[in-house]
Amino acid sequence: QVQLVESGGGLVQAGGSLRLSCAASDRTFTSYVMGWFRQAPGKEREFVVGISKTGGSTNYADSVKGRFTISRDGVKNTMYLQMNSLKPEDTAIYYCAARTFSRIAVRTEDYDYWGQGTQVTVSS
Repeated sequence: QVQLVESGGGLVQAGGSLRLSCAASDRTFTSYVMGWFRQAPGKEREFVVGISKTGGSTNYADSVKGRFTISRDGVKNTMYLQMNSLKPEDTAIYYCAARTFSRIAVRTEDYDYWGQGTQVTVSS
């Protein structure tokens, strides 16, 4: 089974940018649909964005469209989330997830593997 490790979180002011990375443990990375989720204190984990196995298709939550960009690198076995124009409401723990089926999914229960999360804090 694949192991996922997120990095790149931190503290940033509103309007700033961060780039998150999700490194997969092996070359089976290209066999998975990948996604980013986030969980704010006291809230349920929510879908942020997903990307197909080839990277040719993406699906963004409305709350991040036009500000966040997902990408993946099959050579480096890594997925990225470029976050621009950050807002205080983006503050959360961000998780990457992998799914064995072919379609991008938005429910947490549709993903098979999860990373440990990375904290993103946006100050006002």
